[in-house]
Amino acid sequence: MPALARTPEVIRIRTSPPHPAAYELGAKADAARARMQSTGYRRSPPPEWVLTACAWLAGIAVFVAGWTLVAKLGGRIPDPLTVGAAAAKIYGDPFYAKGPNDQGIGWNVLSSLKRVGLGFGLAALVGIPLGFMIGRWRFLAGMAAPVIALLKPVSPLAWLPIGLLVFKAANPAAIYVIFVCSLWPMIVNTAVGVRQVPQDYLNVARVLQLSEWKVFTKILFPAVLPYMITGVRLSIGVAWLVIVAAEMLTGGVGIGFWVWDEWNNLKVEHIIIAILTIGLVGLALEQGLVLLARRFSYES
Repeated sequence: MPALARTPEVIRIRTSPPHPAAYELGAKADAARARMQSTGYRRSPPPEWVLTACAWLAGIAVFVAGWTLVAKLGGRIPDPLTVGAAAAKIYGDPFYAKGPNDQGIGWNVLSSLKRVGLGFGLAALVGIPLGFMIGRWRFLAGMAAPVIALLKPVSPLAWLPIGLLVFKAANPAAIYVIFVCSLWPMIVNTAVGVRQVPQDYLNVARVLQLSEWKVFTKILFPAVLPYMITGVRLSIGVAWLVIVAAEMLTGGVGIGFWVWDEWNNLKVEHIIIAILTIGLVGLALEQGLVLLARRFSYES
């Protein structure tokens, strides 16, 4: 007996007719869409640099407002207008020289940068090759691991008395402190970069019987370069932080000594100008190395 075919049951839903205003809104939307298609107009978000600039300006405005409030409530901190007037006078003649201990802020900044450059350069000459060797040979990495773990956490200023004892002069002692504090980030980051090189690359180099110099120039150096620049970036930041404190203790010409000298003269507005100058120079160094790191970054 043939099975009875089932017909699907249709349930009718009663809906109310659309509101007359809906037809009007739909017509307006269709007209606006047609107008946009005919003119090619599209509302696009603002460029990224506009948002970044607005964020920077908002941050600076909040900082200045907070500074003004603290100056009015505290009484001992000069307000931004007082500091601005003093800054106009100081930056108006930054390179005057009236004696070995009375020089403009420009000469002091250049003296500090010279010390940082010397100590940082010596650290790069020692730390980068050492980092390549530690990352390349596991036995050497095992030898260096306890020494780095022991000395890396030591405060850079703790090395200053050793520098004064060895060199018997303040200027080379400050350069020595910069050398020590800049050494560890370069060694560690370079060694980590060498360890990140795929083993397949080194196996191919072994099959092709490449010399160690070829392995370094063709495989290791291009792959490790982004890590190495990261270590350089960290080192220059630490070096610029340390030189200010080292110059406060050693004296002479430098932005750190200038800050301490202005404190002895109770010129608080000059101290704030020095703080802002140190920050601007550090920001310039940081951004320059960030651009360099982006240039040699190959990560997607």
